[in-house]
Amino acid sequence: MWRIIPVRLRMPQTGRVSTWPSTFFPNFTQHRNFVSPIMAASSQQPVNTTERLSKLRELMKKNDVGVFVVPSEDQHSSEYLASCDERRAFISGFNGSAGCAVVTPEDAFLFTDGRYFLQAEKQLDNNWTLMKQGLPDVPTWQEFLHKKLDGQTKIGIDTTLIAASDAKTIGDALKPKDSTLVSLSENLVDKVWTDRPARPKNQVFHLDEKYSGQSPQDKISRVRAELEKKKAKAIVVSMLDEVAWLFNLRGSDIDYNPVFFSYAIVTTDKVLLFIEKEQLSNDAHKYLGDLVEIHPYSSFLEYLKTLPPTLSLSEDSKVLLGERASLAIAEAIGEKKYSIERSPVNDLKSIKNETELEGFRQCHIRDGAALARYFAWLEEQLNNGVELDECQGADQLEKYRSELDLFKGLSFTTISSTGPNGAVIHYSPQRGDCEIIKKDQIYLCDSGGQYLDGTTDVTRTWHFGTPKDEEKRSFTRVLQGHISIDSAIFPVGTTGFVIDAFARRALWQDGLDYRHGTGHGVGHFLNVHEGPHGIGTRIALNNSALKAGMTVSNEPGYYADGRYGIRLENIVLVREAKTPNNYGDKGYLGFEHVTLCPIHKKLIDASLLNEEEKKWLDDYHAETWDKISPLLKNDTRALDWLKRETSPL
Repeated sequence: MWRIIPVRLRMPQTGRVSTWPSTFFPNFTQHRNFVSPIMAASSQQPVNTTERLSKLRELMKKNDVGVFVVPSEDQHSSEYLASCDERRAFISGFNGSAGCAVVTPEDAFLFTDGRYFLQAEKQLDNNWTLMKQGLPDVPTWQEFLHKKLDGQTKIGIDTTLIAASDAKTIGDALKPKDSTLVSLSENLVDKVWTDRPARPKNQVFHLDEKYSGQSPQDKISRVRAELEKKKAKAIVVSMLDEVAWLFNLRGSDIDYNPVFFSYAIVTTDKVLLFIEKEQLSNDAHKYLGDLVEIHPYSSFLEYLKTLPPTLSLSEDSKVLLGERASLAIAEAIGEKKYSIERSPVNDLKSIKNETELEGFRQCHIRDGAALARYFAWLEEQLNNGVELDECQGADQLEKYRSELDLFKGLSFTTISSTGPNGAVIHYSPQRGDCEIIKKDQIYLCDSGGQYLDGTTDVTRTWHFGTPKDEEKRSFTRVLQGHISIDSAIFPVGTTGFVIDAFARRALWQDGLDYRHGTGHGVGHFLNVHEGPHGIGTRIALNNSALKAGMTVSNEPGYYADGRYGIRLENIVLVREAKTPNNYGDKGYLGFEHVTLCPIHKKLIDASLLNEEEKKWLDDYHAETWDKISPLLKNDTRALDWLKRETSPL
């Protein structure tokens, strides 16, 4: 049984204390195309939210709602946001990528998961109660609305920011308490946020098919084939990365994610793209040609209202909406005229073609050269007594990446973290308010790049001094989990939910664990996080089998709160595996790693490794040397460093 300790957090105005269980357990400015003023400035100091909450509560009273919900997502259910959509960050001061704020006339609650517990504790002021989702007796924000609030409560919600499927589930759960969701025509936070940034309208360009491997015409044909299977008359594409993938278009409206604000509709005989026309470059216009009707982005919801009469809908043939389509979209189409299920566009996008897979291989080789140059440089600087902070380290790594072919920007804010900051799972250093990188502390660096031929995401953990035995043992347990995933062979139909325990087995032997998933899908020159698949303990991941052609991260970790963090992350491709037998004629799958960066031998306790694990490490390092060293011929420092770090264990 895990030991449970209470976390005491002050409540607003009254000074009361709320107790909820807890457990032990991005700026090189020339090239950073995607920088957000709120999300990039990951200050660990709380923002005073008293005035903001006071104004919000006045508006709640005027609109006759007793509770207002502020989700993280935008109208496209994006994980990462344009600065104009960071409403939850504005109202709460917490700027992690996952969370939801629930505000009542007296209290304010911030719900987030284990990746962000430490960050939220530092960023929330005394007006807020932190709700640590995933711990015993802590409800989700959806459960909180019907389990913890009084009955007959009107709960205000912006219908563009909540999924239609979530709204139905919440609404059904509220009925026994005679409480209701109230659709508000205007977001109340927007009225409080007087200096809210304008919505970006950056230029959109087309991605050449030598990188994408497939034309929009082919993709649309595949989507229509899926509609025919499902007997649907049309599909509404509301996720930004799905629209970008469908048309081979890329933009920069959201930091680090090469997407643009848009919607799409595909019917049996028409394709419509809703985007501000001036955003499309001339080449993009020519590329799309007559394939697509262009409509203003702002006209989307009104157009949806006119769509059903043109489609001859029936009980068995409706408009298809993805699982994350908003309530506003569903209401615009009309009740009983749509069905909600996992988006076939997302499923098609998740399986990369051979051109995309080869792009992943090639961009990771180039990326590996930048990583070798950076870590060799950093080690030399620290050995020479040069004082560098976490941001200076991140900037130097970005500089090396920016010199690579096909580089378009970072894929997320670099996590450059020393000592205790490494235990903050999604830590991001703030310029002018971050730590000096210390030789005698563990250094965790999680970073990635966007390239025309792929997206990278890699984490390495280093110690430039003399690591403690405890640190070496923890690191080795994480490494064993990483090797276990990389080496896994499993039958077709297996999900990432099933194999997640492979990554934790060695940690569990020492009574250790980590509070995040083991792997997430990765887009091809798209969002660094994509679904529907992944490796982790969330039951939803049991609904999406791993398939050949998928890309996924392999990133077990361990975090000693207040002391250090360890994570090892490679991107792997799901591939067919050759096995001596084929029980049940299912076929078998395995992984091909494409990330190439040494794993720090100084942090390894070799006595814990078996012979197969030692061989895996030596083989991985030999492969890294063979593929990366030719790119370092003009950097003797990096080449010497790479030779040492990839030598046999």
